[in-house]
Amino acid sequence: MSTQPFHDLGGQPAGPLDRAEHPTSFFEKRIDAMLMLLSDGRRRLIRVDEHRRTMEQFGAEAYWKMAYYERWLNSMTSLMLEKGIIARDELDARMAEIRARMADKGA
Repeated sequence: MSTQPFHDLGGQPAGPLDRAEHPTSFFEKRIDAMLMLLSDGRRRLIRVDEHRRTMEQFGAEAYWKMAYYERWLNSMTSLMLEKGIIARDELDARMAEIRARMADKGA
């Protein structure tokens, strides 16, 4: 049995690395900007070690189902809830508002 964490792929065969550039999506830019703001020297709401810890705690199945920036978003959300920056009921209410707005638009 391997003691290597599921997210650590170092030394494992993975085939050729795709080095092709891809255009950065609006979603990816927004998530990157959010992390930069939450971790900047003035706010310091998220540290890189916390960000990594929360992503590693998702578990293998959830971790590999998410895209790279989805992991970031879920990590930031988890940390903001963990630290009491946002409350679960506050987040749930806001998400319900967004879903209702999207339904009204037919999206």
